[in-house]
Amino acid sequence: MTSYVFITGGVVSSLGKGITSACLGAILESRGLSISMMKLDPYINVDPGTMSPFQHGEVFVTEDGTEADLDLGHYERFVRTTTGRHSNFTTGRIYESVIGKERRGDYLGATVQVIPHITDEIKQSVKRGAGNADICLVEIGGTVGDIESLPFLEAIRQMGVEMGRDKVVYVHLTLVPYIATSAEIKTKPTQHSVKELRSIGIQPDILVCRSEKVLPAEQRRKIALFTNVPEKAVISAYDVDDLYKIPELMQGQGLGDIVADQLRLDLPPADLSEWRAIVEAKKNPQAEVNVAMVGKYVDLRDAYISLSEALLHGGIHTRTRVNIHYFESQEIERDGADCLSEMDGIVVPGGFGDRGVEGKINAVRYARENKVPYLGICLGMQVAVIEAARNMAGLEGAHSTEFVRGTPHPVIALITEWETSAGEREQRDEASDMGGTMRLGAQSVQLQEGSLAASVYGTTEISERHRHRYEVNNLYRERLENAGIRFSGLSVDDLVEMIEIPDHPWFMASQFHPEFKSNPRDGHPLFTSFISATRQHSSGELPQVAEA
Repeated sequence: MTSYVFITGGVVSSLGKGITSACLGAILESRGLSISMMKLDPYINVDPGTMSPFQHGEVFVTEDGTEADLDLGHYERFVRTTTGRHSNFTTGRIYESVIGKERRGDYLGATVQVIPHITDEIKQSVKRGAGNADICLVEIGGTVGDIESLPFLEAIRQMGVEMGRDKVVYVHLTLVPYIATSAEIKTKPTQHSVKELRSIGIQPDILVCRSEKVLPAEQRRKIALFTNVPEKAVISAYDVDDLYKIPELMQGQGLGDIVADQLRLDLPPADLSEWRAIVEAKKNPQAEVNVAMVGKYVDLRDAYISLSEALLHGGIHTRTRVNIHYFESQEIERDGADCLSEMDGIVVPGGFGDRGVEGKINAVRYARENKVPYLGICLGMQVAVIEAARNMAGLEGAHSTEFVRGTPHPVIALITEWETSAGEREQRDEASDMGGTMRLGAQSVQLQEGSLAASVYGTTEISERHRHRYEVNNLYRERLENAGIRFSGLSVDDLVEMIEIPDHPWFMASQFHPEFKSNPRDGHPLFTSFISATRQHSSGELPQVAEA
């Protein structure tokens, strides 16, 4: 029978509940347990797919095509688990399901209420998401005290009563601020946060206290006394310079042992040697490179968190310190691409809308003409095709119909029908809903024999995750190939998945999102190869043409 660990947050948002959940998952996994992980979000959107990256950060895409909260990315980077459609539920999705049941008459004429109907739906969703795992870690989004999260908190309170306290652990993450003007550490916000949680019937078993520095013993004792939590269960989660240090930091304070004891589990000691090796590799690099990320959401780094982490993973596996420099594409559009002159590699990530697109195209041209390693992701591949069409194939005015409906050369266009990984046909048109209508999730990709892509992956058949509406227009493929573009990856239904330029030392772009499958322990071949190329470029050892 699955046991549950519920992680809540108090005082303020953005304290790191996702990282805390992921690190606890890593600790428990290292002790031999199978782990599933979930995120319950209190907002009314059905999923984050239509939300602005400026408001919510990155949209993470799972293997099965679910558009999910970015915390699922943390889970997959720290725990060897594969999340999916049952791993992320929102208020909107819960209510949508309940209202659908009411319309069908499933409730037999009953008055549908928050308790029991909404809370029952939440509990069923949690149990469904847990699967057959030994332990399911469930993060509750938002902050205790928010009106939106009350149904979720009531549901997990009920689960503690129904399953017994040896099957449920409550972890509460709070802020312990340091007031510089009085040189004091203040525990009162944590006391009030726990008081709020207890007022709805949840007594936390463990407190994870976020602070700038290590929480002194005196403050830990005080927090324990006023919150009715054992002192050993007050964990000091202080700021560190590397988030991959956190599993060891928390295990060093006995977090995994406290959870195991509460659940009455007899487990072997935690083996965090893999995480120590990762930290050691980051701490002692053998080279250093500067990588430009040219995007439109750079003011919020969480908008590119999986991609940023994947680049760092490439650095871990090549013993390279990767310094990521974020460039606003609109500024390059206005001022030119000379600001990229000190960069050893250029990355153009995905995005939607026409703002800053010409700046991305300028960045591609700079990388191509100056033989700088280039990696394009999703829109980054599309702008590379547009740039090649204009400046290599001579197709003046070439563009994407997403941005210029009447372009004379629509080298990127809306594809109305495609085949899913399950072999089913999906369709869309200009009138389709925004949410859930893209090409989503894992799809098979066939790589061309002898291509740089096949050499990097070490195989000619791969599977990667997608999230896009527009594709390369196949009517222009022959002209682009004649101009020097190699279409090195194709889908099962002949859509372009990867391009490269043989007459360039390292120029690759993908329609898919490889960053969603990268993690610090295994890395990802595309990012490892890209960082290796930037190292060679930095040292002047990169050949002038690609070596497959």
